[in-house]
Amino acid sequence: MFLTLTSTASPATDLGFLLHKHPERVQSFELPVGLAHVYYPEATQERCTVALHVEVDPIALVRGRASFGEHGSGDGFALGQYVNDRPYAASSLLAVALGRVFGSALKGRCPARPDLVGAVLPLEVHVPALPAPGGSEVVERLFAPLGWTVDARVVPLDTQVPRWGDAPYVDARLSGELTLSAALEHLYVLLPVLDGAKHYWVGPEEVDKLVRTGGAWLAGHPERELIARRYLARRPVYVTDALARLDALDDTPPTVATELDPEVDDDVETGDGGAAPTGDPTGASPTVTLARLRAAAVVTALHDVGAHRVVDLGCGEGALLRDLLADPTFTQVLGVDVSARALETTERRLGLDRMPDSVRARLRLRQSSATYRDPELEGQDAVVLMEVVEHVDPERLPDLVRSVFAQARPSAVVVTTPNAEHNVLYTQLAAGAMRHRDHRFEWTRAQFRTWATTTADDHAYAVSFRPVGADHKVHGPPTQLALFTRADPTR
Repeated sequence: MFLTLTSTASPATDLGFLLHKHPERVQSFELPVGLAHVYYPEATQERCTVALHVEVDPIALVRGRASFGEHGSGDGFALGQYVNDRPYAASSLLAVALGRVFGSALKGRCPARPDLVGAVLPLEVHVPALPAPGGSEVVERLFAPLGWTVDARVVPLDTQVPRWGDAPYVDARLSGELTLSAALEHLYVLLPVLDGAKHYWVGPEEVDKLVRTGGAWLAGHPERELIARRYLARRPVYVTDALARLDALDDTPPTVATELDPEVDDDVETGDGGAAPTGDPTGASPTVTLARLRAAAVVTALHDVGAHRVVDLGCGEGALLRDLLADPTFTQVLGVDVSARALETTERRLGLDRMPDSVRARLRLRQSSATYRDPELEGQDAVVLMEVVEHVDPERLPDLVRSVFAQARPSAVVVTTPNAEHNVLYTQLAAGAMRHRDHRFEWTRAQFRTWATTTADDHAYAVSFRPVGADHKVHGPPTQLALFTRADPTR
């Protein structure tokens, strides 16, 4: 199993700093299923190539594996566990080796030369035996949208016996100008996608790893559903969870996040992976997403109004509920959504069955609609509508306003919604397109202010506005927040 990565940026040997591997040394690393060797076939100022060579021990692989993924163990062949393509074809094993050997580079860390971390380099990747179900076209569909030029050629099963036809592999060469960490992220996620038969158990933690490592670019990838299905072994619950979480990130394109939101979350999982049931989370460190900034802004607004009893109306799959439960200030938290399936996912993602009793006692989940009166919403300190109003048909908005502001009448209401003016900064959005396929509309700042001010005046609330995310001097912030407070709390 073999992969090379080449930089032609002068001085090309800077690649050694980024990878934390000296070009004049041959290094070997133990893996749960064999050995990984790193060496440099060439290292000059003009061109530097690093090779990752993985020697797989089929016996260790069989003894240690929890699952071979969707294809089982050997295509019905009695010795298939031992006689297969795992030692030769690029697969999830190679992705594990990348994470183990180049983990710091994958996370974008280079203490010795921090100036190199964000450098865009002319890179070339060569994978001589890449599994390609569907042929070279699928390789193009996966890598081309990420900025790679793809040359993937189907190889014959045996050059000496042409009648055997083509092998289910391609000789793949990728070239492009990217940061090294981005290139490694693409390989780390997409090699298992093309493999389709992970050598370790695919559990819910694989959803976390997929979103954590690929979220910055996968959210806007045209083949993200294909990627999620194959990466997660076509397990519907995990795929649904991953796509929902990517939806929450799809308004944070890499170009904007890198330029405007440079903070880095270093609190990531690390692990050694291999054949253990827990997989191989290496924890690539993404920039802080707009989803995280938005949740933090909502929590800050709730603190500012002194809220203790909070309703997350339209809670979806619990994106905000986790933050509310982590803060003991909020003594009663009610998560409400019209979708029973979303609430089931929330229970699983929050781990209600494993939650301490003291925390679990503060949370209730309820199936209900934001557009109908619900007595359970009445008498609360605050109602949150985080990224909810834009999912409501415009003709139903008055119903939502009535149910929240006229009938529930909490002391405060927090509303966040996308700022349509900011959309021009999203390079993956076509002109005039909205950020999510389920959005019924997206407001400009003026439109949002008009709606919020009218709503506040009609129902005896005061309203103030806050930006969420970097506030562009022309296009404004990516998200806009309105904080409503009752003019007469006793009314």
